[in-house]
Amino acid sequence: MAEKTGKRPSGPEHVPEVPLLWPFAAARLAMDACFWWLEREPARKDDSRLPWTTPNTVALELATMRLRDCTRARSGQPALVCAPYALHRALIADFAPGHSVVQSLRNGGIERVYLTDWRSASPDMRHLSIDSYLGDLNVAIDEIGAPVDLVGLCQGGWLSLLYAARFPAKVRRLVLVGAPVDLAIDSSLSRLARNAPEMVYDQLVARGGGNVSGEEMLRFWSRAPSRDDIAAALQIDLADEEAAALLARFDRWNTETLDLPGTYYLQIVNWIFRENRIATGDFTALGRAIDLKDVKAPVFLLAGLDDEVVPAAQALATAELLGTPPAFVAAASEPGNHLGLFMGARTHAHAWPRIAEWLRDDLPGVLARSA
Repeated sequence: MAEKTGKRPSGPEHVPEVPLLWPFAAARLAMDACFWWLEREPARKDDSRLPWTTPNTVALELATMRLRDCTRARSGQPALVCAPYALHRALIADFAPGHSVVQSLRNGGIERVYLTDWRSASPDMRHLSIDSYLGDLNVAIDEIGAPVDLVGLCQGGWLSLLYAARFPAKVRRLVLVGAPVDLAIDSSLSRLARNAPEMVYDQLVARGGGNVSGEEMLRFWSRAPSRDDIAAALQIDLADEEAAALLARFDRWNTETLDLPGTYYLQIVNWIFRENRIATGDFTALGRAIDLKDVKAPVFLLAGLDDEVVPAAQALATAELLGTPPAFVAAASEPGNHLGLFMGARTHAHAWPRIAEWLRDDLPGVLARSA
């Protein structure tokens, strides 16, 4: 795990006791695992954003997302990568060659790969809820053609799990990577979520005019990671000749924040992170109570051994909540921090080829082992 560096910002604009500007930004306690913001100039206002690593087209335009089509063939089992909607672009799933979930799945023989490219919240999106995102995810999957293999990253993991429980017939296999589900399992994130006053979150939404401003958080609640920190996330050697370009790309990616709908944000903070409704069976999605035992599809769980945001114990414990038979549950733990699960070169060399193989295998039980 990378050594923590830098000093905590101080001054009248910094409120150290306000940790959960967004649940995964939490925190400075896990800053070496999750570098969501850098302390620097405001995010760019132009449209000159980083390009995608994998060629793609927009298959569908929805209120919450653009559905990216990264396929190489028109036939075969489709996989949909559900990116985290947590202040940064879905480029986290297609960061760079050797650091791309989309690329690793394609290299592993998955010919039809799609990606949820979440939109930054405009003022008219401030009332969008978790149901809004589940509804559009359902439309996207119908467009692709169910059943799909659903690959949920981080916060996209709990969204994918809710979807699989709500529409079990539409998900053939489910991959959850660093996904927070049972927040009763101790972590710095769950402690911070429980301990921060509820008014903190309400005030944040009010300051954003009904949305959560990514630019505001980038500017005022940030701490710059060191080169070593970023190298640990990308799992690269700083002496490598490609390191400088990757560090610059990571730096640029951090500045490209998204705004979040206030209603959606507050539901996540309160229902998922504070009240733990998904794990306790008290969550209602699109009009129906969610029972995780309805999820019987084969499941692959991937955890980071040095993940302070979603500890391995929390990420892997999800298996006990599901209706999937133990023989059809695969689990793996990889050295590295939270971002390393999605962007780390070592993880893409070892864990993601195994996930692709598991998705292609006709007998997933053969690979249902814990590593």
